[in-house]
Amino acid sequence: MKQRIRVSFFGSSLVSAYWNGAATYYRGITRALDSLGYEITFFEPDAYDRQMHRDILSPSWAKVRVFEANRGGVLQALKEASEADIIIKASGVGVFDEFLEEAVLELRRPGVKAVFWDVDAPATLDRVNGNGNDPFLKLIPEYDLILTYGGGRPVIDAYDMLGAKGCVPIYNALDPDSHYPVAAEERYRCDLGFIGNRLPDRESRVWEFFFNAAAGSPDRGFILGGNGWDGTGLPNVKYIGHVYTRDHNAFNCSARAVLNVNRESMARYGFSPPTRIFEAAGAGACIITDEWEGIELFLKPGKEVLVAKDGHGVAECLKRLTPGEAASIGRAAFERILGSHTYAHRAKALDRLFSTEFRANVPTGC
Repeated sequence: MKQRIRVSFFGSSLVSAYWNGAATYYRGITRALDSLGYEITFFEPDAYDRQMHRDILSPSWAKVRVFEANRGGVLQALKEASEADIIIKASGVGVFDEFLEEAVLELRRPGVKAVFWDVDAPATLDRVNGNGNDPFLKLIPEYDLILTYGGGRPVIDAYDMLGAKGCVPIYNALDPDSHYPVAAEERYRCDLGFIGNRLPDRESRVWEFFFNAAAGSPDRGFILGGNGWDGTGLPNVKYIGHVYTRDHNAFNCSARAVLNVNRESMARYGFSPPTRIFEAAGAGACIITDEWEGIELFLKPGKEVLVAKDGHGVAECLKRLTPGEAASIGRAAFERILGSHTYAHRAKALDRLFSTEFRANVPTGC
């Protein structure tokens, strides 16, 4: 019988997607690893009102330890986490990030590995390359492994240049138990829907691909979900605020098409399909996305996804898109993702990586 591997995971939140776009990613990865016999304990801070906006109860596939966002809380979490075989520090925990990045390394002992999981590698790499005094620079070579949310060869090469022992992209994927086709709901019916929080690295691209498309399509209806967009609407844009994870399937199944807009850094590095693409494909939605390198590794442009270079391109897609064509593209995307890009696929690759104790010849992406 295979020995169970204990994993301690420090991340922003597993139970709340409030101002936390990584929640779906964390849930998919941890649930799939649990199905392979891993024991996951997820440590998250009580911060940013996330515990007040939970999407799920504490899950069956992972123990969730919510620690106080103070020094005593984080020290207690580290003490409990030290019992694991693999200790993971994700980027963007939100509190004590610099402290945790160093403290996790101090928990290593024979047979215990420390992993840094970068869920925003483009931003991290831009930051450290722009500041030679960034404290994370000296820590990169100390981690047994760097995992990333995506980024492909550009991110692997960048981390290699910074002395990483190994860097493996673990791409977003579909959790078919969470995201799947459902009946359309009138409250979400529109020609184009978009969900995304208002962030500095995303805002200008949302204005280009979403608001400019809406301004150029006054006869069509648009729905905007996410935090921070108050007061930015057009007459044909309905702003609905934060959309809880439980409502994503209905949202994706009710719009004729759903829009994906990468953040600036993600688009620049490429090879980083965000969570929304897999959620929408899992619901059988027709996706219109901004252009980024590597998309054909996940979906075939023109057949499984529509690609636009700017807001005018999005408007042109909507102008030509019939309900029948939208349904056909959505079905094709659903079949492609379900067959090749689920979290079960990602977890099996991770299991091979972890079970061989971080062999030197690590794969180039999972």
